[in-house]
Amino acid sequence: MRSFTAVEARRARWANQLLGGSDLTPTEVVDRAVALQGQDLPAVLRAIAIRSRPGTTVDDVRAAFDRGELVRSWPMRGTLFATTPAHLTNLLSLTAERIHRSTTKRRAELGLDTATINRAREVLAPHGALTRTEVLALWTEAGLAPSGGRGYHLIFHHAVAGHWHWAAFRGKAQLLTVTERGRADADPLPEIVRRIVAARGPMTESDIAWWLKLPKTQVRPALDGLTEVSVEGAPAWVAGEIPDPGDTGVTLAPAFDEWILGYENRDLTAPPAMMRALVPGKNGVFRPPVLVDGTTVGTWQQRTASRREPSFELTEKVNAATRKRIEAAVAAWPHE
Repeated sequence: MRSFTAVEARRARWANQLLGGSDLTPTEVVDRAVALQGQDLPAVLRAIAIRSRPGTTVDDVRAAFDRGELVRSWPMRGTLFATTPAHLTNLLSLTAERIHRSTTKRRAELGLDTATINRAREVLAPHGALTRTEVLALWTEAGLAPSGGRGYHLIFHHAVAGHWHWAAFRGKAQLLTVTERGRADADPLPEIVRRIVAARGPMTESDIAWWLKLPKTQVRPALDGLTEVSVEGAPAWVAGEIPDPGDTGVTLAPAFDEWILGYENRDLTAPPAMMRALVPGKNGVFRPPVLVDGTTVGTWQQRTASRREPSFELTEKVNAATRKRIEAAVAAWPHE
């Protein structure tokens, strides 16, 4: 069994996460990873772009959604992910019943009985792809009172049921679109687990089960065919050839990136003090991380309409040369 130091494990993860880019298209990047955190739409577009072939832009990623090659939905839990139609079908075949069962109490709190849920779908049936604003307006007109979280939960519930998903864009708004339901693979979990680990390993069994929101007893048989390793003495798993990129230098990642959110235990790349800097409000809003050889050392902010210059804030100490490299990377960030 191969033993990884923390440095070696971070470097292997960095390479498997494609944080240095790849020769893949945006669709191939997402297909390889199964799904990528997508609760923040601009962030996931950037996360896909930086993992794709050189020169890939956010507009290229949006075009993949427009072609129907990529979709956004809730395939594992109450968090949006970018995925492919085939992976969405397979994931929901494993998770939909569990998700609906876990949200029974919430539906009751919101007063969403079966008749209301069914009516919400009927109201949208005559229409094509719609923006969120248009969906809520139609439900309001039909007397379904979508305020107070009811509208969000109705969209979520039917997406988990496989009825619709977020897909193409109209301007900057993503459209809720009817899902053309395919047939799930006979036993999709082993291949899903292999891809998850190939795109993020080394991962622990707990990381994999947490990411999928499935019991370890269900995930464990799917580990057959993977390679067991140890990271600082703890058991973990990798898939395929183990990359060794050497010192990975300075890397910027978007907010909500899988580099942080792809694992249950984040101590390897962002210890508790760093996590407090990444989520300062303790409200689930993750800032973009600055990495130095795979260690998260601070956060950064890109240029926006209201912020004329990009900036960064370091939590960990770095030398003067590294600081200059971070400054250069932030200034050169291409994905507005």
